[in-house]
Amino acid sequence: MLKAPWVCRSCAQSLRRVGMSSARSQRSQAQLFQFPFQSLIRRASTAAPGGLSPALFERARTIAAEHDQLSAELETNFDTKTAKRAGEIANIASALRALENAKASLDELKALLESDDAEMQELARDDLEATNAELVSLGRNLSVALTPKHPFADMPCLLEIRPGPGGTEGRFFADTVFRMYQLYCANKGYRTRVVKYECSDSDGSKGSEGEAALQEAVLEVQDPGAYQAFRGEAGMHRVQRVPVTEKSGRTHTSAVAVWVLPSFPENDGPGAENDFDNPESDFYIDPAEVRTETMRSRGAGGQSVNKTESAIRLTHIPTGTTVSMQDSRSQHSNRAYAWRVLRSRIAEQRREAREELSRSMRSNVLSQSQITRGDKIRTYNYQQDRCTDHRSGMDVHNLPNVLEGGEMLGKLIDSVQGWLTERDIQALIAEQEAVNTDGKRAK
Repeated sequence: MLKAPWVCRSCAQSLRRVGMSSARSQRSQAQLFQFPFQSLIRRASTAAPGGLSPALFERARTIAAEHDQLSAELETNFDTKTAKRAGEIANIASALRALENAKASLDELKALLESDDAEMQELARDDLEATNAELVSLGRNLSVALTPKHPFADMPCLLEIRPGPGGTEGRFFADTVFRMYQLYCANKGYRTRVVKYECSDSDGSKGSEGEAALQEAVLEVQDPGAYQAFRGEAGMHRVQRVPVTEKSGRTHTSAVAVWVLPSFPENDGPGAENDFDNPESDFYIDPAEVRTETMRSRGAGGQSVNKTESAIRLTHIPTGTTVSMQDSRSQHSNRAYAWRVLRSRIAEQRREAREELSRSMRSNVLSQSQITRGDKIRTYNYQQDRCTDHRSGMDVHNLPNVLEGGEMLGKLIDSVQGWLTERDIQALIAEQEAVNTDGKRAK
């Protein structure tokens, strides 16, 4: 968390409660993270309206000046590259104008408060609170507009679900998580396709909710922008419940790993960001670096096992990344889908490597809020009918609704989106302040 020169009363009370129990410490910090923008406001000077960080305000003014210059150039000489850049930063220029207009309105109201006209003073007092609130809201909007867009934000995505620690019970809950996302997508109207659904070779037993022992599943969400909507779901999902095989009624803890990878419907051609034939693309893989193996499909026997070698396993030798695909009886289809998943995994690894390098060059403040895939991000507690997200700090009750992909799951996902946005703003401020500091040292 960013340290602030002062803390509001409600936050101070939350901080006092942190020391009462070490078990509640992590959740208390996460709950405070729901309001990081308020802490960012504490760092701002009065020179930046709306409580905006001075570093971000200067950045916004620089970009707005660039937009004005580009707009003037386009009036006399249209250029596609210039028009594209102007369009990319237009929302920042617009958000800054709205903020400055609100600041001008606030200054007028403050001037009216010093007027000799009692009626004008009363009118100014009536509008002052609403204008102040609008100013803070516009400051936040500008911060969000300044935050760099995720490189895969507009793409469809692949949700990979695998059991974590917990043995068979973890496999049962993996099936629950897979169905949860299927139902959520259906409720939201997202188009999906099951790329892979592989159960383990077991005795055919079912979980407490009738789940299968899932080994691995891949669900493609085909709508553009799905990656942005689901990227906060990546991580370890923990479940606490009494397994169907438990005789003494003890609660067991298991976990399920969820990966969110970018997907692309097709190759958009030379020069495109998702052109997997372009060596500069994150999705490019040299075929010479991939080992291909064919095998017979595994299964429970009978018609589930192919008589031909239609299953495919691809191994990216430099990274050791392996993808197996056997859902289709066609080797050609399995090969195509395996390559698609492999490209998505490698692209995500390359993006994460760049981000890790960038984080290592920034202030240590960033590492304090960074969540990795190894951390538990959410807990599903059956006995307490509760689901808790450990990043946003949100608790929801009515667990069946969560597992049915209903409104409660939507609230959790939305809360994580807010947490991700605030974390991105925090990272942007840290980066901009580092740039400003380096610039002063250079002078």
